[in-house]
Amino acid sequence: MRGSHIKSAALPPLNALRTFEAFARHGSMTRAAAELCVTHGAVSRQIAALQASLGVVLVSGPRHALMLTDAGVQLAERLTPAFSSIINAVQTTRQGEAREIEISCLGTFALKWLIPRLPGFLEAHPEVRVRLSESYQSVDYRRDRFDGAIRIIESDELHPRAEATRFMPQYQGPVGAPNLMATLPTLSALSEAPRLRSATFRRAWSAWAELMGLNLPAATVEREFAHNHSMVEAAVSGMGVAIAPWAFVAPDVIAGRLAAPFGFVERPSWFAFLRPEGRRDTAVDAFRDWLVAEGERSPPPPVHSFDKS
Repeated sequence: MRGSHIKSAALPPLNALRTFEAFARHGSMTRAAAELCVTHGAVSRQIAALQASLGVVLVSGPRHALMLTDAGVQLAERLTPAFSSIINAVQTTRQGEAREIEISCLGTFALKWLIPRLPGFLEAHPEVRVRLSESYQSVDYRRDRFDGAIRIIESDELHPRAEATRFMPQYQGPVGAPNLMATLPTLSALSEAPRLRSATFRRAWSAWAELMGLNLPAATVEREFAHNHSMVEAAVSGMGVAIAPWAFVAPDVIAGRLAAPFGFVERPSWFAFLRPEGRRDTAVDAFRDWLVAEGERSPPPPVHSFDKS
Protein backbone atom coordinates (compact mmCIF):
# COMPACT_ATOMS: atom_id res chain seq x y z
CA MET A 1 0.00 0.00 0.00
CA ARG A 2 2.79 2.32 0.96
CA GLY A 3 4.73 1.55 -2.24
CA SER A 4 1.70 2.21 -4.45
CA HIS A 5 1.18 5.56 -2.73
CA ILE A 6 4.76 6.60 -3.51
CA LYS A 7 4.36 5.53 -7.11
CA SER A 8 1.16 7.54 -7.57
CA ALA A 9 2.84 10.63 -6.12
CA ALA A 10 6.03 10.22 -8.20
CA LEU A 11 7.57 13.54 -9.18
CA PRO A 12 9.23 14.60 -12.42
CA PRO A 13 13.04 14.82 -12.21
CA LEU A 14 13.96 17.37 -9.53
CA ASN A 15 16.64 18.91 -11.76
CA ALA A 16 14.06 19.60 -14.47
CA LEU A 17 11.77 21.29 -11.93
CA ARG A 18 14.65 23.38 -10.62
CA THR A 19 15.67 24.41 -14.13
CA PHE A 20 12.12 25.38 -15.08
CA GLU A 21 11.74 27.41 -11.86
CA ALA A 22 14.94 29.35 -12.61
CA PHE A 23 13.76 30.08 -16.17
CA ALA A 24 10.32 31.19 -14.96
CA ARG A 25 11.83 33.49 -12.33
CA HIS A 26 14.31 35.13 -14.68
CA GLY A 27 12.18 35.02 -17.84
CA SER A 28 15.34 34.12 -19.72
CA MET A 29 17.09 30.86 -20.56
CA THR A 30 20.42 32.68 -20.67
CA ARG A 31 20.06 34.06 -17.13
CA ALA A 32 18.71 30.73 -15.86
CA ALA A 33 21.72 28.97 -17.38
CA ALA A 34 24.08 31.46 -15.69
CA GLU A 35 22.46 30.89 -12.28
CA LEU A 36 22.61 27.10 -12.64
CA CYS A 37 26.09 27.08 -14.23
CA VAL A 38 24.91 25.10 -17.27
CA THR A 39 24.52 25.84 -20.96
CA HIS A 40 21.54 27.46 -22.67
CA GLY A 41 20.92 24.15 -24.44
CA ALA A 42 20.84 22.26 -21.14
CA VAL A 43 18.11 24.56 -19.86
CA SER A 44 16.09 24.04 -23.04
CA ARG A 45 16.44 20.25 -22.82
CA GLN A 46 15.42 20.14 -19.15
CA ILE A 47 12.29 22.18 -19.81
CA ALA A 48 11.39 19.99 -22.78
CA ALA A 49 11.89 16.88 -20.62
CA LEU A 50 9.66 18.35 -17.90
CA GLN A 51 6.88 19.11 -20.38
CA ALA A 52 7.11 15.56 -21.74
CA SER A 53 7.02 14.12 -18.21
CA LEU A 54 3.98 16.14 -17.20
CA GLY A 55 2.21 15.99 -20.55
CA VAL A 56 1.59 19.73 -20.25
CA VAL A 57 2.84 22.69 -22.31
CA LEU A 58 4.62 25.07 -19.93
CA VAL A 59 6.24 27.50 -22.38
CA SER A 60 5.26 28.73 -25.83
CA GLY A 61 6.36 31.18 -28.50
CA PRO A 62 9.45 31.62 -30.65
CA ARG A 63 12.74 30.36 -29.23
CA HIS A 64 14.08 33.89 -28.68
CA ALA A 65 10.95 35.05 -26.82
CA LEU A 66 9.48 32.09 -24.92
CA MET A 67 6.60 32.89 -22.57
CA LEU A 68 4.98 30.87 -19.79
CA THR A 69 1.59 29.37 -20.54
CA ASP A 70 -1.14 29.56 -17.89
CA ALA A 71 -0.09 26.12 -16.69
CA GLY A 72 3.54 27.29 -16.57
CA VAL A 73 2.63 30.34 -14.49
CA GLN A 74 0.67 28.22 -12.01
CA LEU A 75 3.52 25.73 -11.64
CA ALA A 76 6.16 28.46 -11.24
CA GLU A 77 4.14 30.26 -8.57
CA ARG A 78 4.23 27.09 -6.46
CA LEU A 79 7.79 26.05 -7.21
CA THR A 80 9.55 29.29 -6.20
CA PRO A 81 8.45 29.27 -2.54
CA ALA A 82 8.99 25.49 -2.42
CA PHE A 83 12.61 25.76 -3.57
CA SER A 84 13.15 28.71 -1.20
CA SER A 85 12.00 26.49 1.68
CA ILE A 86 14.41 23.74 0.58
CA ILE A 87 17.30 26.22 0.43
CA ASN A 88 16.45 27.57 3.88
CA ALA A 89 16.24 24.03 5.32
CA VAL A 90 19.64 23.12 3.87
CA GLN A 91 21.23 26.33 5.19
CA THR A 92 19.84 25.69 8.65
CA THR A 93 21.20 22.13 8.63
CA ARG A 94 24.65 23.25 7.48
CA GLN A 95 24.87 26.12 9.97
CA GLY A 96 23.34 24.39 13.00
CA GLU A 97 21.21 26.99 14.75
CA ALA A 98 22.42 29.84 12.51
CA ARG A 99 19.96 31.12 9.93
CA GLU A 100 21.05 33.34 7.04
CA ILE A 101 18.43 35.67 5.61
CA GLU A 102 18.83 37.67 2.42
CA ILE A 103 17.37 41.16 2.50
CA SER A 104 16.96 43.15 -0.71
CA CYS A 105 17.35 46.84 0.02
CA LEU A 106 17.58 50.25 -1.63
CA GLY A 107 21.31 50.93 -1.86
CA THR A 108 21.33 54.42 -0.36
CA PHE A 109 19.04 53.36 2.48
CA ALA A 110 21.39 50.47 3.25
CA LEU A 111 24.44 52.77 3.33
CA LYS A 112 22.94 55.68 5.25
CA TRP A 113 20.36 54.07 7.55
CA LEU A 114 20.43 50.27 7.73
CA ILE A 115 24.11 49.30 7.93
CA PRO A 116 24.99 51.79 10.72
CA ARG A 117 22.21 50.24 12.84
CA LEU A 118 22.70 46.60 11.79
CA PRO A 119 25.30 45.69 14.48
CA GLY A 120 22.56 46.17 17.07
CA PHE A 121 20.39 43.54 15.40
CA LEU A 122 23.28 41.09 15.00
CA GLU A 123 24.25 41.50 18.66
CA ALA A 124 20.66 40.87 19.78
CA HIS A 125 20.25 37.92 17.38
CA PRO A 126 23.59 36.09 17.03
CA GLU A 127 21.71 33.11 15.59
CA VAL A 128 20.78 35.14 12.49
CA ARG A 129 23.09 36.12 9.65
CA VAL A 130 21.98 38.95 7.36
CA ARG A 131 23.06 39.18 3.73
CA LEU A 132 22.16 42.43 1.96
CA SER A 133 21.59 42.76 -1.79
CA GLU A 134 20.99 46.10 -3.51
CA SER A 135 17.93 46.55 -5.71
CA TYR A 136 15.45 49.25 -6.68
CA GLN A 137 13.07 46.98 -8.60
CA SER A 138 9.51 46.33 -7.51
CA VAL A 139 9.23 43.21 -5.39
CA ASP A 140 7.43 40.25 -6.95
CA TYR A 141 7.57 37.05 -4.88
CA ARG A 142 6.36 35.06 -7.86
CA ARG A 143 9.89 35.73 -9.14
CA ASP A 144 12.09 36.83 -6.23
CA ARG A 145 13.69 34.44 -3.77
CA PHE A 146 15.06 36.73 -1.06
CA ASP A 147 13.59 36.52 2.44
CA GLY A 148 12.57 40.15 2.74
CA ALA A 149 12.88 43.51 1.04
CA ILE A 150 12.99 47.16 2.07
CA ARG A 151 11.34 49.59 -0.32
CA ILE A 152 9.69 53.01 -0.40
CA ILE A 153 6.05 52.20 -1.06
CA GLU A 154 3.71 54.64 -2.79
CA SER A 155 0.05 54.60 -1.78
CA ASP A 156 -1.04 53.00 -5.08
CA GLU A 157 1.83 50.52 -5.39
CA LEU A 158 1.32 46.74 -5.47
CA HIS A 159 3.79 43.95 -4.77
CA PRO A 160 2.42 40.49 -5.67
CA ARG A 161 2.46 37.78 -3.01
CA ALA A 162 4.01 40.09 -0.39
CA GLU A 163 3.07 41.04 3.17
CA ALA A 164 4.00 44.68 3.83
CA THR A 165 4.90 46.17 7.21
CA ARG A 166 5.24 49.93 7.37
CA PHE A 167 8.13 50.86 9.66
CA MET A 168 8.97 54.51 8.96
CA PRO A 169 7.37 57.56 7.33
CA GLN A 170 8.97 59.16 4.30
CA TYR A 171 10.05 62.82 4.33
CA GLN A 172 11.60 64.81 1.49
CA GLY A 173 13.35 68.13 1.33
CA PRO A 174 15.99 70.18 -0.49
CA VAL A 175 19.59 69.66 0.61
CA GLY A 176 22.90 71.03 -0.59
CA ALA A 177 26.39 71.92 0.52
CA PRO A 178 26.28 74.42 3.43
CA ASN A 179 28.16 77.13 1.51
CA LEU A 180 25.77 76.78 -1.45
CA MET A 181 22.59 76.78 0.66
CA ALA A 182 23.80 79.92 2.45
CA THR A 183 23.50 81.76 -0.89
CA LEU A 184 19.87 80.61 -1.36
CA PRO A 185 17.86 82.44 1.33
CA THR A 186 14.45 82.16 -0.39
CA LEU A 187 12.50 79.63 -2.40
CA SER A 188 12.83 81.88 -5.43
CA ALA A 189 16.60 81.68 -5.13
CA LEU A 190 16.40 77.94 -4.50
CA SER A 191 14.37 77.40 -7.67
CA GLU A 192 17.15 78.97 -9.75
CA ALA A 193 19.90 76.73 -8.40
CA PRO A 194 21.16 73.69 -10.36
CA ARG A 195 18.84 70.77 -9.65
CA LEU A 196 20.14 67.31 -8.94
CA ARG A 197 17.97 64.27 -9.45
CA SER A 198 18.20 60.48 -9.38
CA ALA A 199 17.12 58.28 -12.27
CA THR A 200 15.29 56.12 -9.72
CA PHE A 201 12.87 58.99 -8.92
CA ARG A 202 13.03 61.65 -11.64
CA ARG A 203 9.96 63.55 -10.47
CA ALA A 204 11.34 64.32 -7.00
CA TRP A 205 11.37 68.08 -7.57
CA SER A 206 7.83 68.25 -8.97
CA ALA A 207 6.52 65.93 -6.24
CA TRP A 208 8.09 68.12 -3.54
CA ALA A 209 6.74 71.31 -5.14
CA GLU A 210 3.25 69.83 -5.28
CA LEU A 211 3.37 68.95 -1.58
CA MET A 212 4.56 72.47 -0.78
CA GLY A 213 1.92 74.12 -2.96
CA LEU A 214 4.56 75.78 -5.12
CA ASN A 215 4.60 76.67 -8.81
CA LEU A 216 8.11 75.59 -9.62
CA PRO A 217 9.64 77.23 -12.74
CA ALA A 218 11.55 75.16 -15.24
CA ALA A 219 15.07 74.28 -14.17
CA THR A 220 17.93 76.31 -15.57
CA VAL A 221 20.37 73.42 -14.98
CA GLU A 222 19.57 69.75 -14.25
CA ARG A 223 22.05 67.01 -13.44
CA GLU A 224 20.94 63.39 -13.25
CA PHE A 225 22.62 60.49 -11.47
CA ALA A 226 21.94 56.78 -11.70
CA HIS A 227 21.31 56.31 -7.97
CA ASN A 228 20.49 58.36 -4.90
CA HIS A 229 23.86 57.84 -3.21
CA SER A 230 25.62 59.45 -6.20
CA MET A 231 23.13 62.32 -6.14
CA VAL A 232 23.71 62.87 -2.41
CA GLU A 233 27.48 62.97 -2.86
CA ALA A 234 27.05 65.43 -5.73
CA ALA A 235 25.02 67.64 -3.39
CA VAL A 236 27.77 67.40 -0.76
CA SER A 237 30.32 68.49 -3.36
CA GLY A 238 28.32 71.63 -4.18
CA MET A 239 27.14 70.61 -7.66
CA GLY A 240 23.56 71.67 -6.94
CA VAL A 241 20.52 71.08 -4.76
CA ALA A 242 18.83 67.70 -4.41
CA ILE A 243 15.37 66.76 -3.19
CA ALA A 244 16.20 63.78 -1.02
CA PRO A 245 14.53 61.53 1.55
CA TRP A 246 15.45 62.43 5.12
CA ALA A 247 16.53 58.83 5.79
CA PHE A 248 19.09 59.10 2.97
CA VAL A 249 20.69 62.35 4.17
CA ALA A 250 20.13 62.47 7.94
CA PRO A 251 23.74 61.46 8.81
CA ASP A 252 25.18 64.10 6.46
CA VAL A 253 22.84 66.85 7.70
CA ILE A 254 23.59 65.99 11.34
CA ALA A 255 27.35 65.93 10.59
CA GLY A 256 27.19 69.27 8.76
CA ARG A 257 28.18 67.89 5.34
CA LEU A 258 24.76 68.94 4.02
CA ALA A 259 22.42 71.78 4.96
CA ALA A 260 18.62 71.66 4.87
CA PRO A 261 17.43 75.16 5.80
CA PHE A 262 14.01 74.67 4.21
CA GLY A 263 13.26 71.53 6.21
CA PHE A 264 11.42 68.42 5.08
CA VAL A 265 7.80 67.59 4.27
CA GLU A 266 6.07 64.22 4.71
CA ARG A 267 5.17 62.38 1.51
CA PRO A 268 2.18 60.03 0.98
CA SER A 269 4.62 57.11 0.89
CA TRP A 270 6.57 55.18 3.49
CA PHE A 271 9.40 52.74 4.11
CA ALA A 272 8.07 49.19 4.26
CA PHE A 273 9.40 45.70 4.85
CA LEU A 274 8.04 43.20 2.32
CA ARG A 275 8.17 39.48 3.01
CA PRO A 276 6.73 36.51 1.09
CA GLU A 277 3.05 36.09 1.77
CA GLY A 278 2.21 33.18 4.06
CA ARG A 279 5.83 32.13 4.72
CA ARG A 280 6.59 31.82 8.43
CA ASP A 281 10.18 32.34 9.58
CA THR A 282 11.25 33.37 13.09
CA ALA A 283 14.47 35.00 11.81
CA VAL A 284 12.53 37.17 9.36
CA ASP A 285 10.00 37.95 12.10
CA ALA A 286 12.83 39.16 14.33
CA PHE A 287 14.29 41.34 11.58
CA ARG A 288 10.88 42.86 10.78
CA ASP A 289 10.19 43.67 14.45
CA TRP A 290 13.65 45.20 14.82
CA LEU A 291 13.03 47.44 11.78
CA VAL A 292 9.79 48.69 13.31
CA ALA A 293 11.52 49.49 16.61
CA GLU A 294 14.43 51.24 14.87
CA GLY A 295 12.03 53.23 12.73
CA GLU A 296 10.28 54.51 15.85
CA ARG A 297 13.65 55.52 17.36
CA SER A 298 14.92 57.36 14.28
CA PRO A 299 15.37 61.12 14.75
CA PRO A 300 12.68 63.19 13.03
CA PRO A 301 13.67 65.63 10.28
CA PRO A 302 13.89 69.40 10.78
CA VAL A 303 10.70 71.21 9.79
CA HIS A 304 10.90 74.95 9.24
CA SER A 305 8.39 77.59 8.25
CA PHE A 306 9.53 79.98 5.55
CA ASP A 307 8.41 82.62 3.11
CA LYS A 308 7.37 81.15 -0.26
CA SER A 309 8.56 84.25 -2.10
